[in-house]
Amino acid sequence: MSGTSLDGIDLAYCHFEVSENETWNFTIEFAETIPYPEDWMVILKEAIHYSEGRLQSLNEAYTEHLSEVISLFITKHALKELDAVCSHGHTILHQPERGMTLQIGNLPFLAKKTQQTVVCDFRVQDVALGGQGAPLVPIGDQLLFGKYDYCVNLGGFANVSFKKKNQRIAYDICPVNIVLNHYASQLGFAYDKDGEWAASGTLNVSLLQALNELDFYKMSAPKSLGLEWVQEHVFPSLDASGETPKNILRTFVEHVAEQLALQFSENASVFITGGGAYNRFLIQRIQQRKSLKIKIPNPEIVEFKEALVFGLLGVLKLRGEDNCLSSVTGAVKNHSSGKVFLP
Repeated sequence: MSGTSLDGIDLAYCHFEVSENETWNFTIEFAETIPYPEDWMVILKEAIHYSEGRLQSLNEAYTEHLSEVISLFITKHALKELDAVCSHGHTILHQPERGMTLQIGNLPFLAKKTQQTVVCDFRVQDVALGGQGAPLVPIGDQLLFGKYDYCVNLGGFANVSFKKKNQRIAYDICPVNIVLNHYASQLGFAYDKDGEWAASGTLNVSLLQALNELDFYKMSAPKSLGLEWVQEHVFPSLDASGETPKNILRTFVEHVAEQLALQFSENASVFITGGGAYNRFLIQRIQQRKSLKIKIPNPEIVEFKEALVFGLLGVLKLRGEDNCLSSVTGAVKNHSSGKVFLP
């Protein structure tokens, strides 16, 4: 799994069991994040502007890079008899309203290079069926973490899933680390540890109000966000404010806390994962806005839940079972998404 925050490539070796009554259990045996070299960081940030031909070359180069990373992980941990490598790839374009989504790293030679069965490219089919192609993690929330009222991931974007009238509902809420990391980098840091820079900044009330009035927040689910939306609607407003990076971080944390708190009912149990779960200041601001029973699990699940769930998506695909929920993505039907490539 590689997310929009560009932390690196998450790899997890997972074991799943399902009982006769369809209760799923899992263990994460090994997991690690392989940071991107500086040249790949630059390329992946700029790729949204690439031509079609250049994207094709990038897809091939990234698939090669991914195969090397996966193969090294398999060798390092002496993994044998894998059922499959289940790979999300890295999102470059996500414009479901135009019937378009592109995750690079999902080419057939990934299977040949790794000498493993590969299940990948999970989003394209859903978009073709009229869905948003995102979020895809809610099937994992339902099967693995269904005891919580809400499951939230605070990654590049915040998304939520929950059960409503016997259906799983899910959608993107707002940007998080894709914005916070951008302004932390202007202070010389990869991210704002514990939200300390944000906590030391000053809130800009008028800027906060402008952010909260963005049209996306008035839309009903299903809905999803991508880097393009942030570049068009968020960065220009923040940069035009003339505020310091610290004040922008303070104001944006407040924006995220407000948008998140609006999603939850009072005293609900909220299961939070993703890098944003470590942002203590953000978590405090959410709790000060609404009384909630927040559960942050062990670091392994916080950091590798998405990799875990894409493993589950692959398992469901191999079992011929639905792994995309129409109630979540807006597709015309539930379906079993992804492509299977043999070595």
